[in-house]
Amino acid sequence: MPNSTLTAIPGLRVGHFTNLEAATGCTVVLCPEGGAVAGVDVRGSAPGTRETHLLSPTALVERVHAICLAGGSAFGLAAADGVMRWCEEHDIGLDVGLARVPLVPSAILFDLGIATAKIRPTAADGYAACEAASDAPVPLGNVGAGTGCTVGKSLGFNLATKSGIGSAVRAGPGGLLVAALAAVNAVGNIIDPRTGTVVAGMRHPRTGAFVDWLALHEDEMRRSIASMAENPTSNTTLVVVATNARLSKPECQKVAQMGHDGLARAINPVHLMVDGDTVFALSCGTVPSDINLVGALAAEVVTDAILSGVREAEGLAGIPALRDLGGAGGG
Repeated sequence: MPNSTLTAIPGLRVGHFTNLEAATGCTVVLCPEGGAVAGVDVRGSAPGTRETHLLSPTALVERVHAICLAGGSAFGLAAADGVMRWCEEHDIGLDVGLARVPLVPSAILFDLGIATAKIRPTAADGYAACEAASDAPVPLGNVGAGTGCTVGKSLGFNLATKSGIGSAVRAGPGGLLVAALAAVNAVGNIIDPRTGTVVAGMRHPRTGAFVDWLALHEDEMRRSIASMAENPTSNTTLVVVATNARLSKPECQKVAQMGHDGLARAINPVHLMVDGDTVFALSCGTVPSDINLVGALAAEVVTDAILSGVREAEGLAGIPALRDLGGAGGG
């Protein structure tokens, strides 16, 4: 079967560290030899990130060597230390004369409420994810940074749906490939834009049917938002978009921006004050292409990856997955 995940982009390797007992983990994307030109766009208002300023078009370096996604809230940023150690041991990094410095932009999501808040991804876990990395099709679902992911949490975890890691790829003319990997951890519902139906998310306490977030009574919605502000309740969708197109650093940032359109099509609501939604973009090849086409495909493939993330997940810690609900809504 053809590879329909992020590693369809030549040179990329992906590895997971998964702790099912603690319902957390981390995912590492290792870039091709010499690194990849990169960009980022952060639109959630509660992000947890590391080295994202490095990806500004006005910053000095163009290429990064890995991307690390992790659970554990801000504690999980420690996983990137292990990725740096692994890269250094393998002579991967920016040569600054005295050493090679691995550049590893990272982002985290909040999964502390699923099993335990006391166990979070560590440097050792980031290192283990690198050791597990390969160019094989990426394992999806309850793995890596997706282990503790859930969606539709406005009415509490008991009425949410389990989600996880998803991935997808699309082809364009001239051998162009654009792929995405997503750790789907949204407070909002997941929508299939082809049908406009909710396919995962918040469920009615009596019927179990998916509830339209915007259809909640205004007073109930206000109480839900106030509650979320007091307790972040496990949010943030993290995405890595990659392409074999030759892109500049500003073009990578534009692809990351357009990738957020894919979030907006598949998640409702999205980019809330309690989300830290972040999209990274990597250029890993030399295929000539129109930046507008690459960005448009990025939005499409991000939506595909988000839908994949809910359809590949399995129930965990009493939280049903879409498959446990009988594939409701077209799953």
